[in-house]
Amino acid sequence: MTNELQVFVKEALAKGISREKIKTALVDAGWQADEVHNALASYAESDLSVPVPKRRPYLSAREAFMYLVMFLTLYITSFSVGTILFQIINLWYPDAAQLAYSYSSDYSTSLIRSATAAIIITFPIFLFVARILINNIKRDPSKRSSLVRKWLTYITLYIATGIIIGDLITLVTYVLNGDLTLRFVLKVLVVLVIAGSIFGYYLWDLRTEEKETV
Repeated sequence: MTNELQVFVKEALAKGISREKIKTALVDAGWQADEVHNALASYAESDLSVPVPKRRPYLSAREAFMYLVMFLTLYITSFSVGTILFQIINLWYPDAAQLAYSYSSDYSTSLIRSATAAIIITFPIFLFVARILINNIKRDPSKRSSLVRKWLTYITLYIATGIIIGDLITLVTYVLNGDLTLRFVLKVLVVLVIAGSIFGYYLWDLRTEEKETV
């Protein structure tokens, strides 16, 4: 939100101009609807002759740390789940190259153990931190507007989108080359389900937030 817009909204409200007229004038002047909404939402509806500013959420180091930990553990857990499923597929449907090496089964088992250990450590931390942050938002709904939360959410959506697009490109490439196998299709589905679930949840979360602020 620009300072120019903030000043205009404050002065217009101080003169008793209705919010609807302010919104119409700003939109006609080229401002985006969400910008106008956020500017007006900065002031509470009051009978006082001066605009009453609403309390703004602030970014604390503790909050930033907790969101960083939550998303970090989410990434590690998701990668570990994918690793386990990939190795299970490798064990169920080994290719000719794997069969030529006697250690292929032991290698897959080792990766499964490492990924399981990662999930045992990171997933409970993710749930614990996510629960704390959810409770904080319930006590203070303004915390949903946390900048670090929005940035990390959009970064997560960006990463998930990139993975989904890359996964689909790889699938089409294999189809065009005629190299499609059940083993490969299962791995594609694993990536789509994991990345798609994360993308779908956080997109739904953002849309829910937008509906709540309208």
